[in-house]
Amino acid sequence: MHAIIALWCHPRSMSTAIERIMRARGDCTCFHEPFLYDYYVNRAVRPLPHFDEEQTKPVRYEDIRQSILDAARDQTVFIKDMSYYIVPGLFDDPDFSDLLTNVFLIRDPERSILSYFKLDPDVSLEEIGLEAQWRHFQWLEERGAHPFVIEAEAVQADPQGIIADFWQRVGLSHAPHAFEWQADSLPEDWKDVAGWHDNVSGSKGIAPPKPQKGGMTFADAVAKAPHLQDYLDHHRVFHEKLKAAAR
Repeated sequence: MHAIIALWCHPRSMSTAIERIMRARGDCTCFHEPFLYDYYVNRAVRPLPHFDEEQTKPVRYEDIRQSILDAARDQTVFIKDMSYYIVPGLFDDPDFSDLLTNVFLIRDPERSILSYFKLDPDVSLEEIGLEAQWRHFQWLEERGAHPFVIEAEAVQADPQGIIADFWQRVGLSHAPHAFEWQADSLPEDWKDVAGWHDNVSGSKGIAPPKPQKGGMTFADAVAKAPHLQDYLDHHRVFHEKLKAAAR
């Protein structure tokens, strides 16, 4: 079986841009949030806006798991997914987890919460995602897996350096051609969640960070939805814990 590399994220953490790079390598079978279907379709935790269910995709955890294992028979697999989709259920399936090379991606939650709120004002506390990431990370550490953490801000500042280090850590060769992709070339398996990825779909690579000018600020969002401050306060501690583990 080939390697299965799992990038565990929280929403709006720039994970889709990293997935674009992994797809542009051309040597991995890539899965775009496969366990989303277990969370939002099979268990129907709540309706997901900007989502058009693809009827051919597996929806049960067991079937999604098997599709990943089947793909790994032929080629290295890359998964981009959210910890909150499968925590704590994954803790009952250590055999599957032990097959994965685990990497965590984090972003300043003030920015990620604001970005999510703009797309889905009904976002739940769990969907902010950082608490589940921390619980997932801790569990892996306790099992001796020793995953590592990447910060989205570091990737923006130095995409080639940070991603090259990521590739080295997970056993992939360097692929400089992968840092650019064709704009407006939406991968086929993103079409069910295309509304979440307008920015990266229209881009050709990872742009350096820019100061925010105009538009809604986090303070503006809190004025409309005061509970967002509680969401930030709750998840900030988990972001800081994961940030301390970044290396």
